Amino acid sequence: MVNGHQAPAISALGLRKAYGDHTVLDGIDLTVPRGSIFSLLGPNGAGKTTTVQILSTLIRADGGEIRVGGHDLASDPRSVRGVIGVTGQFAAVDELLTGRENLLLMGDLHHLPRRDSKRLAADLLARFDLVEAADKVASTYSGGMTRRLDLAMTLVGDPRIIFLDEPTTGLDPRSRRTMWEIIRGLVDDYGVTVFLTTQYLEEADQLADRIAVLDNGRLVAEGTAAELKRLVPGGHIRLRFADRAGLEAAARSLGDGAREDGSEEFTLAVPSDGGVAALRAVLDRLDADQVAVEGLAVHTPNLDDVFLTLTGHSTTDKETAA
Repeated sequence: MVNGHQAPAISALGLRKAYGDHTVLDGIDLTVPRGSIFSLLGPNGAGKTTTVQILSTLIRADGGEIRVGGHDLASDPRSVRGVIGVTGQFAAVDELLTGRENLLLMGDLHHLPRRDSKRLAADLLARFDLVEAADKVASTYSGGMTRRLDLAMTLVGDPRIIFLDEPTTGLDPRSRRTMWEIIRGLVDDYGVTVFLTTQYLEEADQLADRIAVLDNGRLVAEGTAAELKRLVPGGHIRLRFADRAGLEAAARSLGDGAREDGSEEFTLAVPSDGGVAALRAVLDRLDADQVAVEGLAVHTPNLDDVFLTLTGHSTTDKETAA
């Protein structure tokens, strides 16, 4: 507990990493609350994978104060490893073993009694919808099944914090959405904290409680998806009216910033950040001028717009070792 509040699952202050003259992480600060999904977005080479590797004890940081699961990363990495699980871009599944055998092997590695391992394997196979494939060799699994098994294997150690580095890369849309449901279930049903890196902005938008955007080794923005979208110009409130007279009356009331929206008949687009205060101000002005509104919708830029504006890069490139 810190100041009467629960300590965060992950905290990093001034995290730095360089390879020779190349600075990968230039003093970033991160705070990830317990029981949440935190997504780290960034273009190719931004430092996402390096961040995961440091926080999961795979490589050492050059500087910074870092705590994971309440443990100091520099002085007590063994305790950190005891509370985390890692699922990377490439599955750790042994394709020569069955799904059940892979889970039992993980139980052996965690020194669980065989009886407990068998019970846990059965539970995980059911939770991840792998019962029918449990005794088939993993080489016969689809990509989505392999990813589900890989995540199930991560849970054998009962981690409280799970690092998911590009967990749905290469999956078809249906398998990706299945993984999203599983990931959200881990948080909602079991209180696990998830640290997620992804190339798919829709994935971060759907899953993450908070999102940080990393570019050239620095965090350039952090917030909820809605907060980040409001950083980018182009948001507007779309107002719909019953007839041309109502549209023209609203245009006079709202001034030069309002413009006709060609997507629907008798609609007006009013520039806005999409916030409650801005919406209330528009409606109050129309009400004062006795202009009736038939319907409205708030439109904000999507995360693709945010990402491109903040970094100047596309997200379609593959992540490098950084």
